[in-house]
Amino acid sequence: MVCDDDSLLVDLIEFRLSAKGYDVEIARDGGEALVRLGESTPDAILLDAMMPVIDGYELLRRIREQEATRDVPVIMLTARKQEQDIVSALELGANDYLVKPFIPEELVARLARLVEGAPR
Repeated sequence: MVCDDDSLLVDLIEFRLSAKGYDVEIARDGGEALVRLGESTPDAILLDAMMPVIDGYELLRRIREQEATRDVPVIMLTARKQEQDIVSALELGANDYLVKPFIPEELVARLARLVEGAPR
């Protein structure tokens, strides 16, 4: 699942991941992501910190509170690059943290590592 409100970025990520065999679900804000997570559990989540409705940090906190999603790998993918932002995300349970702009192939490699290299 890709949770980001930047349409161009979402299109790029969806294209890259689909080309690698992943099924990609999109949520354009934290509220939509929360609803979708209540309907199904993804293999991994790419999560922006700055989103409307519910920001990425609050969404991450809620993901880790829910039994169905607490073990789902989460990669924070955000423009926020201050030490406090990175440490906060990791303390909340993020498995990885990438700062925008990012290298698309690096994202794919990090995602594959988290989901044991098995495209969905």
